[in-house]
Amino acid sequence: MLSIVLLAMVAAFLGLRLYSVLGKRTGHEQEPVLPRSEDRGAAAPSRLPDLGDSTAPADAPAASPSGLVYEPAAERGLQALLAADGSFDAGRFVTGAEAAYRMILEAYWSGDRNTLKDLTDADTYAAFDAAIAGREERGETLDNRLVRIDSARIAAVDLNRGIARITVAYTADIVAVTRGSDGAVIAGSLSDAVETHDRWTFVRDTASSDPNWKLDETESD
Repeated sequence: MLSIVLLAMVAAFLGLRLYSVLGKRTGHEQEPVLPRSEDRGAAAPSRLPDLGDSTAPADAPAASPSGLVYEPAAERGLQALLAADGSFDAGRFVTGAEAAYRMILEAYWSGDRNTLKDLTDADTYAAFDAAIAGREERGETLDNRLVRIDSARIAAVDLNRGIARITVAYTADIVAVTRGSDGAVIAGSLSDAVETHDRWTFVRDTASSDPNWKLDETESD
């Protein structure tokens, strides 16, 4: 009985952790846009402009892409998603997507399969698992470090039969080092951070009571 209770507590904890990373907002409905990342918390979020409003001012958020958490091409998809799920918040989502980016990368680098299984869908997890297994078979380890995330913005939003897919474009600096079984560096450098450009797609069924988003697809430029 004790083991069952402990398992239930662990499952609840993992669900709450993912909810906090990529969950729904709590209030301020229909205000999905945040200012630049360095100003977050200092200014109130702006409303996503009404795409059908031809009288929108010239300095509306969409006219200033550098200050938004989404790219102009994602506006229509965001409007459709907001219509299907009025509690969705783009600013909160991007903040969570940054946290998820770090958590997933660090889990992959360290071989933490449990965290990867919690944050990714079945196909994506299988790909991560296969890569980790290959590394283990070769006796290699990754000594990588995410130095910083320079930017994270919603690049595309697709809503099809209630299934929402959000693609986030990341620019980040990463130190990537591969070590052999003896601990010696066989690739990469400890002193040079490499600028990386990734596009990750997260998926969720908007009709589901489960608020969690999961990583569905990754690609790098």
